Amino acid sequence: MKNYLAEIFNEASNKLAYLKNIKITFDIPKNESQGDLSSNAALLLSKQLKKPPRKIAEEILSSLVFDKDIIKNTEIAGPGFINFYFTPIFIAQIIKPILTNPRSYGKSVKYNGKKANVEFVSANPTGPLTVGHGRNAVVGDTIANLLGWVGYEVDREYYFNNAGRQMRILGDSVRIRYLELLGNKVDFPEDYYQGEYITEIARKLVSDYGDKLLEEKPEGIFKDKAEQEIFVEIKNTLQRLGIIHKIFFNENSLYEEGKIVEVLDEFKNKDLSYEKDSAVWLKLAQLGNDQDKVIVKATGEPTYRLPDIAYHITKFKRNYDLMIDIFGSDHNATYPDVLAGLKALSYDDSKVKVLIHQFVTITENGEIVKMSTRKANYVTLDQLVDDVGADVVRYFFNMRNISSHMNFDLTLARKQSEENPVFYLQYAHARISSIIKMVENEKLQPSTDNLNLLTANEEQLLLKKLHQFENEVLLSAEFYETHRICVYLEELAAAFHKFYTFCRIIGSEKNLAEARLALAVSTRAVIKNGLMILGVSAPEKM
Repeated sequence: MKNYLAEIFNEASNKLAYLKNIKITFDIPKNESQGDLSSNAALLLSKQLKKPPRKIAEEILSSLVFDKDIIKNTEIAGPGFINFYFTPIFIAQIIKPILTNPRSYGKSVKYNGKKANVEFVSANPTGPLTVGHGRNAVVGDTIANLLGWVGYEVDREYYFNNAGRQMRILGDSVRIRYLELLGNKVDFPEDYYQGEYITEIARKLVSDYGDKLLEEKPEGIFKDKAEQEIFVEIKNTLQRLGIIHKIFFNENSLYEEGKIVEVLDEFKNKDLSYEKDSAVWLKLAQLGNDQDKVIVKATGEPTYRLPDIAYHITKFKRNYDLMIDIFGSDHNATYPDVLAGLKALSYDDSKVKVLIHQFVTITENGEIVKMSTRKANYVTLDQLVDDVGADVVRYFFNMRNISSHMNFDLTLARKQSEENPVFYLQYAHARISSIIKMVENEKLQPSTDNLNLLTANEEQLLLKKLHQFENEVLLSAEFYETHRICVYLEELAAAFHKFYTFCRIIGSEKNLAEARLALAVSTRAVIKNGLMILGVSAPEKM
């Protein structure tokens, strides 16, 4: 419906040049009586044209040439909204393209030929992935799915650092547990990694080497073994959620390949850095940020800004049209420095989209489940998947806007009832699959020959909801909002359940029954496609 309106408005712009001066959008009115779609173009143009919006709306309507078999009525409402009412037969035609190619319905070619990089998770290999990492992982993978659905060629990337203080502490944590297993009494610092996984890694070293590592330093085999074992677990956890990264980028390679020095030299040559108190400072105040920041400490160790700038330069050199970084809210105040540094070096920082997600709280029976990473009383992502299943984990992490703090309600997540939105959607898909099998005995087939019979209010509401899917996918991709798909699917399932309650298939006259069956099959295809984007399965039996 929106595509048709866009076409006739584009044609009208040849008569009314001012229609080319604004981005025309079409919205679904909250009240059904106000039409199927509405445009506020006249209101947007009023100030520019110095005319009453209703007068402009009249001009626009008189310039629109449309097929009355498609649009049955138009009206000017309120201060100047233009409302459009589509014919039931046109609305029902949406079934045809869905049935023709059900697996790809909702896909778009808008960004064909474009390359996108989605960097997500990016947790250093110091321990198992927790529920906090889970939100980042699921949202990142779903955004990558959405970008693929609108035409992008997408690379999933994982950036990590296997050097620095965190990794030294990790190595020493394993070393001390190793010594303990061999009967040595050693103090274990409170801020070291205390999880059982550390002891398991130490136990493997005892099995492989016996007591031959007593004199080894933390940064050697202890750190290397820990990194290796933890990364295997991280990858296994992600695969349980259907997440596979194409690229693993090690921060240390930036040092080994001289990328850090190159960036430092560029800043110096462009007079964008200076030395003070034995440290190197970046002139961020000159670049529009609040104040200058240190990029190399007096100790010679870079701050996060320098390797992050160097890392993003590698993305630009890999020719990505879009680079998405997904961070937790602890990065909220830091990424602007990196973007400013990139812009100062003449890189198009508008190609970099930083998405910040808020933290996750696990609740059970209304009580908060407390977590602490180093003290190891956290809930791992594996434990969450074991408890409620991968489908529920993926759906729950996707169903809230990432800008909102999330309460992951274990009590709700475990329910196998319509209260649980995952069960509700999967049940809708399974129910339609069951209907399709049932009607085989009635010798009914989905047919588009008599779509004109689908005029009941419940049928039309469901059809209109199907029309929205392609646009919802596009908007979800362009705004990087995975929760929009969840909202849409829940509304679609509700519309289907209402349709099935009032519009029986078996028992209706054959032509009507087969048209309704075609509508049900189309609905199942769209539910499946939406769940596929979210990374959630669509079972045929429940």
